[in-house]
Amino acid sequence: MNWVRKIYDWMLRWADTPYGPIALFFLALAESSFFPIPPDALLIALALGVRTKSFKFAFLCSAGSVIGALIGYGIGHYLWWNGHSDFSGLAVFFFDHIPGFSESIFYSIQSKFEAWNFWIVFTAGFTPIPFKVFTISAGAFDVNVWMFLIASTVSRSARFFLVGWLIWKYGDPIREFIDKYFNLIAIAFTILLIGGFILIKYLI
Repeated sequence: MNWVRKIYDWMLRWADTPYGPIALFFLALAESSFFPIPPDALLIALALGVRTKSFKFAFLCSAGSVIGALIGYGIGHYLWWNGHSDFSGLAVFFFDHIPGFSESIFYSIQSKFEAWNFWIVFTAGFTPIPFKVFTISAGAFDVNVWMFLIASTVSRSARFFLVGWLIWKYGDPIREFIDKYFNLIAIAFTILLIGGFILIKYLI
């Protein structure tokens, strides 16, 4: 969509300003609760500009994203319902205007939380699945906040530090690889990781 592309271009322009790291932190924070575009692109641009600071940028991105996840949780917990079962005006606004949100997706996530608990938060945090949908849903469905915080911290840090390490190690040649294959690799890694724990559960 054209408006998404404009936001994407606007986000990348921060890499050419002294405020790039600050923008990265707040964009990562916003992406965990309402912003439509993941901060990876700005993280890559900043890290390529100063490779020696790749891990610093990854830390800023991770910290912003985890704080944003808690804000998303708070939105779901305190602002999502009007009474016991009716959606608030804010929830209706999200359904109408925020990409990735719909009532059917929202309710389908509830059963996933009940079945997978930690792993559904980890999967959403590490893969291209819109994280904000799960942070807000976690609060709305009163998921254990400590489990949610741990899963968010582990998954978001793993994702962004992996990007930072790849840029630090390989520099500009890895950029095309990340743009093209990173999401697929993240999905494959998560499937293998969860599959391994399921296998252990049935073998032991």
